Amino acid sequence: MARYEFKLPDIGEGIAEAEVVAWHVKVGDTVKEDQQLADMMTDKATVEMESPVAGTVVSLAGEVGDQIPIGSVLVVFETEGAAPAAADDSPGADETAADGERADSVAFTDGLVEERPELAAAEPSMGEASTSHAQASFVPSEVEGRASDSEHRTSTSLGTNEVGGSAGAKKTQILSTPAVRARARDLGIDLSQVKYAGDRIRHADLDAYLLYNGGGVSRGGGAPRPDEQVKVVGLRRRIAENMQEAKRRIPHFTLVEEYDVTSLEQTRAMMNADRGSNPKLTMLPFLIAAMARTLGDYPQINATYDDEAQVITRSGAVHMGMATQTPNGLMVPVIRNAERRSLWEIASEILRLSEAARTGKAARDELSGSTITISSLGPMGGITSTPVINRPEVAIVAVNKVEEKAVVVDGELEIRKRMNLSLSCDHRVVDGWDAANFMQDLKKLIEKPLKLLSS
Repeated sequence: MARYEFKLPDIGEGIAEAEVVAWHVKVGDTVKEDQQLADMMTDKATVEMESPVAGTVVSLAGEVGDQIPIGSVLVVFETEGAAPAAADDSPGADETAADGERADSVAFTDGLVEERPELAAAEPSMGEASTSHAQASFVPSEVEGRASDSEHRTSTSLGTNEVGGSAGAKKTQILSTPAVRARARDLGIDLSQVKYAGDRIRHADLDAYLLYNGGGVSRGGGAPRPDEQVKVVGLRRRIAENMQEAKRRIPHFTLVEEYDVTSLEQTRAMMNADRGSNPKLTMLPFLIAAMARTLGDYPQINATYDDEAQVITRSGAVHMGMATQTPNGLMVPVIRNAERRSLWEIASEILRLSEAARTGKAARDELSGSTITISSLGPMGGITSTPVINRPEVAIVAVNKVEEKAVVVDGELEIRKRMNLSLSCDHRVVDGWDAANFMQDLKKLIEKPLKLLSS
C-alpha cells in the first residue's frame, strides 16, 4: 500500500485559488481512476476534478465553500502497490477545464428571459452540485416525513388515524379518505380533535372544525418547521458579491415609463400565425430589437464604466445581456450584435442561449461582454421594478407584466394592453435627461412595431 497526493492543478486561467463547491467523494470511499472527485469554481468557470488514480480516499482538503490554493494537496489516496508517479498537476486538466466550463456569470436581481415552468422538472446539470449540497441538511427530514405519511395512508383502504391514551390502552381508529387526510395535513388539523358523525371524517367535518376553531390550525399541533442554514457557495456566492459591489459602487436611479403594447401584441400574433420553421415570437425579441435600434442614438447608455481607471467605454455594437434563471441562480448569456439581427434571429438566439445557460453548456464568451442587460419575469412580472445594474454596465431595463386597462384614446374610452418598462442607470455616467429621452424614443418603436420590420 502507498499514498498518493493529488494536488489541485493549474486550471489555466491565471488564478491563485479555487473554491470547493461540491465534493463527490468522502473519506473512506474507494474510487476508480477518472472518477469525479469534486467541483471547483474559479472566477470564470466550474471545473470537475477527476481522480488520476484508483484507491481509497484518506483525506480531503477543506469543506464546501473553502478556497484551495493552486498546487496544494486536494485529495490523499491510499493505493495498491507502489505509489504512482505524481504527474504535473493532473492528467487531462486542460480537457477537464474545457468540458466542465461554465461561466460564473455576473448575475443580477430580478430576471427571467421568459417564464419557464419546465425548469422545476429539469434534470440537474454539471454545475448544480453546490445547490444540492447546500440543501442536504434539510431535505432528508422532508423525505422522511413524506415516507411516514405514505405508510400511514396505506393502513386501511380508507385510511385511519389511531388515537389512544395510556400505554396498553386500546387505540381507537378514525377513518377518513386520503383526500380528507391530505387536506387536514395541509391545514395543520389534528384529526383526533375533529368531531364527526357517522363512520368517518368527511370534508364537511373539516369545514365545521375550521368554522368554529379560528382557522382550524391546531394550537398544540405539529412541530414547527425547523430553521435552515444554507452555506452560500459557488455561483450563489458570486451573485451575492456582484450584487453587493453593484449597490455599493453604483449610484442607481430608476425611471419607469408606461407603454401601449396593443399593436405589438397584434403584430406578434400575426407573425406567429405564419412563422413556418421559425421559433415562436415572444414579446422579448421585439423589445430587444427596439432597444438595440434606439441605443444607436444613446451611446452613453450602451456603455461600460471602469470606475477604478475612471474610463467609460461606449460600445459601437449592442451586446444584449439576458437575465436567465438557471437551477443554480441567475446567469447572463449575451446576444452579440443585436442591432444587426432580425426578430427571428433574436428569437432563435434567446432560445439557444437560455437553454445553454440552464444546462451548463454555455461557453465562456457567451456569458460575458454584455454592454446592456434586459431582465424579464414574463407574466409573473410586477407592476414596476427597480433592477440592479449588471456591473460594469451602466444601464439595465426590466420588463414588467402586461395588463389590460381602460384608457382614453382620442377622447374615447378603450381597453388597451399596457406595460411598464423600468430603466435603471448609473448616475455617474447617464443623466436623467438622456434616460428620459431614450425611453420616449423607445416608445416610438414599441408602440408602432411595424417600424421594426423595416430596414
